[in-house]
Amino acid sequence: MRKRTLARGFALQILYQIDITRDTAELAINKFFQAQSQDNIDAEVSRFTAELVKGVTDNLEIIDEKITQHALNWQFKRIAVVDRNILRLGGYELLFREDIPPKVSINEAVELAKKYSGLEAGKFVNGILDKIKLEKKR
Repeated sequence: MRKRTLARGFALQILYQIDITRDTAELAINKFFQAQSQDNIDAEVSRFTAELVKGVTDNLEIIDEKITQHALNWQFKRIAVVDRNILRLGGYELLFREDIPPKVSINEAVELAKKYSGLEAGKFVNGILDKIKLEKKR
């Protein structure tokens, strides 16, 4: 598995934890990597994971607003926790990471949705992130 793909999976798990426990990003990141310590996680993977988690949590209000704006006929609080955090992760990359091509961010988010949620979630995530991408281009 590619390093950034692995890091996105870790970031999703940490964001899910934050959403459920209301831990700070720093605490959740530390807890996660302490639990993984025997796995010898590459420094580049842990660094990118932390960048993603902190980026999402630091910009949560803006990201959630964009998701809400484009999730037509869906109340934000009714979006499944996993799907919501996949959208947050993809939304962060699209809105704040110029170093990551939008196509990569969307494809990675769709793959996370297929892996952790379901095929329909992949379509849902793709639709919302594509709208965010198109709006940003304007």
